Amino acid sequence: KTMTMNSTASHANHHSFILTGIPGMSDKNPWMAFPLGFLYTLTLLGNGTILAVINVDESLHEPMYYFLSILAVTDVSLSMSTSPSMLSIFWFNAPEIPFDACITQMFFIHGFGVVESGVLVSMAFDRFVAIRDPLRYASILTHDIIGKIGIAVLIRAVCVVLPVPFLIKRLPFCRSNVLSHSYCLHQDAMRLACASTRINSLYGLIIVIFTLGLDALIILFSYMLILKTVLGIASRTERVKALNTCLSHICAVLLFYVPLIGVTMIHRFGKHLSPVVHTLMANIYLLLPPVLNPIVYSVKTKQIRRRILHMFQGRKDRA
Repeated sequence: KTMTMNSTASHANHHSFILTGIPGMSDKNPWMAFPLGFLYTLTLLGNGTILAVINVDESLHEPMYYFLSILAVTDVSLSMSTSPSMLSIFWFNAPEIPFDACITQMFFIHGFGVVESGVLVSMAFDRFVAIRDPLRYASILTHDIIGKIGIAVLIRAVCVVLPVPFLIKRLPFCRSNVLSHSYCLHQDAMRLACASTRINSLYGLIIVIFTLGLDALIILFSYMLILKTVLGIASRTERVKALNTCLSHICAVLLFYVPLIGVTMIHRFGKHLSPVVHTLMANIYLLLPPVLNPIVYSVKTKQIRRRILHMFQGRKDRA
């Protein structure tokens, strides 16, 4: 009995976790290195191009594009939060991550996820003001107001996610230390604990409802008001023009929330599904929006598309 107690005590808290690449197919992990590297490169190039274009072109120094800059920085940050652990698994076959490093990564992944949601709400507000009151648009959304919105979004994310590392750290881990993803998530680490995780589960649910859930409702309500305003515009051409300015943002919202809902649904109701499906959905949720957002905005936003083409043509002429 004493030996068993000593054995349990020695494993009471893991010093590290083992991350999972492709479940049941660890021999295929090296093949993931190339597409992953490509996705991270695309994320940096795409968002970097958006930031460079907005910085260089003074005609893009408008509230809409400042919010787009914040979204691009958030996307890069979210992507970089997952890259160290994912690349260490797929490139260097080193799946072990220290406990504190795992908790730190968890904080940044969940934190930037909440920031991204907040930025999408800010952009919905931006579109509402631009369509509802175009003449006062620039005077309402001044540099000062945009800066305050950005700081408020960041502070909210830090405040709601800060308890998560402490909630995980208080739990004893005496079972397996193998996580089911290639990065650290709160719900994934929580299930390995050998004590009650009711507080963790409840707090995770509160975060989802009062940040991501509430944000989704605010965005939906904003678009109901936008639609009401647009339908009140007499000219059909003006109606189409007004709605076109919202297309990029609608795509960004769908890219963020659809995979998020998919991951949540699979996590809750898809326990019978293959672990590969869980891994694929979790990776899509974190890796796809940062890659596709700059592409969507480049294709759908005429000013940005024109400026990017102008940059490349200028390089060709110089060559």
